[in-house]
This record gives sequence, structure tokens and C-alpha cells, in this order.
Amino acid sequence: MNSESSPKTAMVLGIPVEPLNMETAVARIANELELRRKGYVCMVCVHGIMEALRDPDFAQVYASATMLVPDGAPTAWVGRWQGFPNMRRVAGPELMLEIMRRKAFANCTHFLYGGKQGVADELRETLTQQFPWVQIVGAHTPPFRELTLEEEESLATRIHESKPDMIWVGLGTPKQDRFMMRFLPLLDCTLMFGVGAAFDFHTGRIKDSPQWVKRTGLQWLHRLIQDPRRLFWRYLHDNPAFVWHIALQLAGLRTYSPMKVVPVFSGRPQAAANR
Repeated sequence: MNSESSPKTAMVLGIPVEPLNMETAVARIANELELRRKGYVCMVCVHGIMEALRDPDFAQVYASATMLVPDGAPTAWVGRWQGFPNMRRVAGPELMLEIMRRKAFANCTHFLYGGKQGVADELRETLTQQFPWVQIVGAHTPPFRELTLEEEESLATRIHESKPDMIWVGLGTPKQDRFMMRFLPLLDCTLMFGVGAAFDFHTGRIKDSPQWVKRTGLQWLHRLIQDPRRLFWRYLHDNPAFVWHIALQLAGLRTYSPMKVVPVFSGRPQAAANR
């Protein structure tokens, strides 16, 4: 994603987020699939933006993505302040369901990767019951630690055998985004999506927020109430820092330069057995 040459992105602390809403995001995805352009899609929220601000290596992950989607309400608000009136929050779990429910994607195949033990398989059952036309060709829960070389080769072989059009990655930010950039050249698929807590939302482990909570940008508070031990320090650290930095940007008191794009292999990978 060449942010430096494109004036058509909202710049959020140096991160070039596309001014999408659900309809335009789905249309973009359909176009990428039709053209068979290999890439990965990052859902950009406050936590991810602050990670990118602190860590230039992670900013490169965003800079090399095919799409940067406004996952958080504050991200969309900044875009609208910058002159993109139709930009709206497009949450990963909601985007996933939207793709699954649309008959236009019925010929596409999916692979689920992430969640705690057994969650990916449970999600496959849930989605196929809800949308009988959905073709889920595999589901896998990875270990919490880094994969060994043997596990990486096993994953690549499994993906090569099933050849999914889309891989849905539920590892949380920034782990899922780093995973997608690293494994994009190795896995035989077209698009990878980092959808965070979608696996837990759609299997009922996390209760989704009412629409009015999402519109007011308070979904973080709804999540915090459900999982305070894990999220308290993240929100305490990231949310005030984001408000401070974005106020400096919007007031013109500080400039946040976009990262340069790192080339990512965009062809079809070789079969695992041939590597």
C-alpha cells in the first residue's frame, strides 16, 4: 500500500487507513479476489496504531498491507475530520460475517487460523450452520508460542493441499499482523485477514456490543468490562496516548510521516514439498 503516492487515504499518526465503509470494503475485497492479487488485510484500531507509533518494525507491517481497514471508531472519526464523509468503522468480526453471508462469495473457500484450543473448529461449525453455502476447507488452532520449523512446514503443506481463497487469522494485534506479513509468501492463498477477537465473538465467548455502543466509540469499555485483567493496562496506556498524539496531529503541531513500503512477495508460492 503506497501511502506516499496516494492522497486518498486518511493519515492517522502516519498510518494510511483507507476511507472505507462496509460496502466499499466488501467491494475492494471482491476486486482483489477477482484479480487474484495476493496480500493481507489489517484491521486498524487504536491499539495497532499506537503499536506502530512505538515500533517502526510493526509500522512496516502496516505499510506493506494490501488494505488497512478502519476497525476502530476513532480511526473512522479522524478520517471524517480529514474530509472523508463516508468513512465508517469496519470491524473485523463484522466484516468476516458480511463476507460469509453474501452469496457473491459462495464460490470462495476459507481457512480459519487462531483462537484457543478447539475454538477454530467450533467456529467452522457455527458458520456452516448459519451460512450453509460457506466453504470452509480447514480450521487450525496454533500453539500460543512461536511455531517451530516443523509446524511451519506442516501449516504450509496443509494450506497448499486445501488452497483457500481466504485465511482468517484470529491471533490479536500485533501478533496476527506480523504473522500475515511473514507467512504471506509461504501460504497458498489469495487474501489473509487479521480479525482479532472474531473467533471468540462468533462462538459466543465474548458478548458483542450493542450498535449504539459501537457508534459512540465505547466498544472498548464494553470489552474491558468483560475482560478487565487482560485489557485494563492496554487501554490505560494506549487510549490517552492516542488522544494526545491525534490532537497534536489535527492541530498541526506535529507531523507523523508515513512509513516507506517494504516489498512483499505477491506471486503464488511453491508447493511445500518443492521448497
